[in-house]
Amino acid sequence: VQLQACGGGLVQAGGSLRLSCATSGRSFSSYAGGWFRQAPGKEREFVAAISWNGASTTYADSVKGRFTISRDNAENTVYLQMNSLKPEDTAVYYCAASGAYFSDPRGFDSWGQGTLVTVSS
Repeated sequence: VQLQACGGGLVQAGGSLRLSCATSGRSFSSYAGGWFRQAPGKEREFVAAISWNGASTTYADSVKGRFTISRDNAENTVYLQMNSLKPEDTAVYYCAASGAYFSDPRGFDSWGQGTLVTVSS
């Protein structure tokens, strides 16, 4: 499966952004979807994941209550709604797909290019 993320940009602290990840190739409905991010000088970290049917989600503690992951299998797209953004959310955000159980970050092995999110204070 191929993935392409978009929707990043510059936003003030407290603002919102919605990232989208369009997929192509094999049917995305058979994959778990996920979002990861990498801040400058830091390792890539898990942000959120959603099961193949959208029934289950999991989040990193740092974004819980502020970010919401969702998917539209008819459109082969996964989304990340980001609210109450903080400067520490600044990073390149990557979408990913996993053929394994959605809550295991190690299962994500198909990656899209990143989209940059910059949150100003």
